[in-house]
Amino acid sequence: MEEGMERWKVQLEDWAGQLRELLHPCLQHVHQIPPAQLYAAIAVLSLTALFLLSLRLFKRKKSNTIVLAGLSGSGKTVLFHQLRDGSSHQGTVTSMEPNEGTFVLHSETSKKGKIRPVHVIDVPGHSRLRPKLDEVLPLAAGIVFVVDALDFLPNCRSASEYLYDILTNASVVKKKIPICILCNKTDKVTAHTKDFIRKQLEKELDKLRASRSAISAADIANDFTLGISGEAFAFTQCHNRVTVAEASGLTGEIAQVEEFIREHVKP
Repeated sequence: MEEGMERWKVQLEDWAGQLRELLHPCLQHVHQIPPAQLYAAIAVLSLTALFLLSLRLFKRKKSNTIVLAGLSGSGKTVLFHQLRDGSSHQGTVTSMEPNEGTFVLHSETSKKGKIRPVHVIDVPGHSRLRPKLDEVLPLAAGIVFVVDALDFLPNCRSASEYLYDILTNASVVKKKIPICILCNKTDKVTAHTKDFIRKQLEKELDKLRASRSAISAADIANDFTLGISGEAFAFTQCHNRVTVAEASGLTGEIAQVEEFIREHVKP
C-alpha cells in the first residue's frame, strides 16, 4: 500500500515538473508585457465573457407572454378559456378585470414530453381599462387582436382606432412584436370574411393616419408613423409582422390562433 502511494507521489511530482516547464515560457512572456496592456487584455476578455453570458441569459428568458386585445364583446375572454381549458365559459363573458394565467394550451395537454407553458393576458376592451394594455405590451411575445366578425361594420372605426394605437406603440414597433388580427365568430353565416375585414381595417387605418398626422409632434412623441408616406396603407408596410386569422371561440375552432402562439412561444 505504502509502495503504491509512493509511486503515485513520484508520478504527480513528475507531472508537476512537466507542467512548470510548459508554463515557464508563457509566464516569461506575460512578465514582458507592459502592465497597461496586460490590464487592457484582461478587461477585454472579462467584458467579452460577460457579453456572451448575457446573450445566453437573454435567449433563455425569451418571453412566453401572449396578449389578447380588442373591443369589448369581441370574444377575448371566451378565447382565453378555450386556450386554457377548452371551455366556452358559458358563451358570453364581459371582463372588467384582466384574465391572466400560465398554462399548457388545452389542445396540447395530451401530448407527451415537456411542453412550454404560455402566459396569456386577456386585457379588457373597455376604454377606461385600456391603460392596462400599455403595461403588458412590452412583455409580449405576440399580440392577438380579436375582432368580432359578426358585428364588424358598426365597430370598424372603434376597432381601427384601438388597433392604430397598438401598431404605433413604441414597444411594439421597436421590439417588432408580431400581431395576429383574429376574426372571431366566423362560424356564423352572416359573419364577414377575414379578407373583407383586413381590407376594411386597412382603409380605416389609412384615414386615421391622415387625420392623426395633423397632431403636433409633442402629442405623439412616443409613437411611430404608420405605413409609408404617399402610399395607401397596407399591413405589409408595418415594422412588425401582421397576420390575419379566423376563429370561433364558442365552437372551439381556434387552431389558427394556436399556431400563431406556438410560432412565437416555442414548445
